[in-house]
Amino acid sequence: MKLLKEMCSIHAPSGNEVAMTKFLLNYVKKNEKSWKVKPKIYSGDGFQDCIILVFGKPKTAIFAHIDSIGFTVRYENELVKIGGPQTVEGYDLVGKDSKGEVEVKLKIEEDKNNFEKKLAYSFNRDLDRGTSLTFKPNWRETKEYVQCCYMDNRLGVWNALKVAETLKDGIICFSCWEEHGGGSIPYLQKLIFEKYKVKQALISDITWVTKGVKFGNGVAISLRDSLIPRKSYVDRIIEIAKKSKIKYQLEVEGSGGSDAKELQMSNNPWDWCFIGAPEDHVHSPDEKVYKNDIHAMVELYKLLMVKL
Repeated sequence: MKLLKEMCSIHAPSGNEVAMTKFLLNYVKKNEKSWKVKPKIYSGDGFQDCIILVFGKPKTAIFAHIDSIGFTVRYENELVKIGGPQTVEGYDLVGKDSKGEVEVKLKIEEDKNNFEKKLAYSFNRDLDRGTSLTFKPNWRETKEYVQCCYMDNRLGVWNALKVAETLKDGIICFSCWEEHGGGSIPYLQKLIFEKYKVKQALISDITWVTKGVKFGNGVAISLRDSLIPRKSYVDRIIEIAKKSKIKYQLEVEGSGGSDAKELQMSNNPWDWCFIGAPEDHVHSPDEKVYKNDIHAMVELYKLLMVKL
């Protein structure tokens, strides 16, 4: 879990993913020589902070977003949410402005003008407007669990990198802005579809522990969330999972979303399925995942990239 721990500490909220992008490009260049296939890399101009890795003759693409939730400094000591972070007074937040590294406390104050509560930070000076803040990493690991901020979606990225080690044919796409409305998928899917004729996707992201999705029951294959994927495609995935010895569980939710939304709304006929390990304490500094569910996630992705 050393790689996952390192990635969970990288500051990369939506709109400021550059540190994660640099980390991934360095990681790929350092490790690709030991992979089964050396991928073609798309990044830089025209891709903003996104990355596409193309292996062999691809049939399926994995999408994993590299951004996280967080906060933006507004005026005085006010904060604005990036995505949907949990807000509990006293949370430790970290970032960097023109004067250097900062660590602040999250505060919840009364807004006298609107008679509502507002988010703020406590620090010994004002931070630069527009400074992004994220949860301070606090890695915890036992024999059964890993726990830290930003398992969503560093774990989805980690899963994709593990699949890359043995991938012969396929695409791995690292996207941005997913936690705050998306925006990168339209141009990423366009290149993938038009250049490689790939039109089926797996969404490598992290789902929730709910009354129907439990720790220890394996990786979750989502039948739907706020969106509904094409049943015949999901059925193919379930049939492959059934014939394997990989532990999995089926998820049915009525809310939530992912990069799949922009795939489904695109002008191209994409099939997609969200497959991910469940976590507890969602969008907080304490996101918790069961290790065996993580291993099941990697194994199922490896199998699907061959069988689909």
